[in-house]
Amino acid sequence: MFRIGVISDTHGLLRPSAERVLAGVGQIIHGGDIGRPELIPALRQIAPVTAIRGNVDVGDWAAAYPDAALVSLGGRTIHILHDRKTLQFDPRARGIDVVISGHSHRPEIETIDGVLYLNPGSAGRRRFRLPITLATLEVGPQGMRAEIVDLG
Repeated sequence: MFRIGVISDTHGLLRPSAERVLAGVGQIIHGGDIGRPELIPALRQIAPVTAIRGNVDVGDWAAAYPDAALVSLGGRTIHILHDRKTLQFDPRARGIDVVISGHSHRPEIETIDGVLYLNPGSAGRRRFRLPITLATLEVGPQGMRAEIVDLG
């Protein structure tokens, strides 16, 4: 099994509790709303990072990050976009195993037609009464297991 740390909506804040949870993962995926350019290099001190741009990621530094990404990890194909509502194709038809998104700040794990949809929630500053979370995802040929981790 390959262990992935999934984080989103940091809005410029990398919590020590997030760093502790991410320690030891093989890869980090950031689902957008990074917030400041220094955040991704800080995550790269923990593990390799795939990051996309979110709606608050503006300015010259944000141009380095795509709106969406497709990666293959642990024998699984993972599509990453910031807002799941903007997904304009059938992931199953394209052979995608996992769709990772952020934006809503609401953690969610859902399987539809064999595709795992994972929103790690927000690891940044608290918004309304929503929890402060990230996720871990274990992937491999025998299966997948996602877990939401409360950082509060």
